[in-house]
Amino acid sequence: MVVGYRPKPGKERELLELVRMRVPTLHREGLVTDRVPTIMRSRDGTIVEVSEWKSRDAIDAAHKNPRVLAMWEKFFAICDCVPLKTLPEASDMFAGFESIDD
Repeated sequence: MVVGYRPKPGKERELLELVRMRVPTLHREGLVTDRVPTIMRSRDGTIVEVSEWKSRDAIDAAHKNPRVLAMWEKFFAICDCVPLKTLPEASDMFAGFESIDD
């Protein structure tokens, strides 16, 4: 899964902290694989995350999980999920993003 999180004004730091906790939270719930997520930043400030769900059933289960729903509520308060095609890099033949290291 690849997703773009565009932070609301003044929420960049809070969003990055939440993105860093997303996969560990989903992992504790048994919903994602052990693959380490890749977190990057677009030129426009959007945080891009690449991660891997265990299965389609895991995605469906996430939509019923109270811990996951609470986490998603926090996301929606501080960012908008945006289509990758809206990122400036999407028009580049080889889209390059700034790596965000832990």
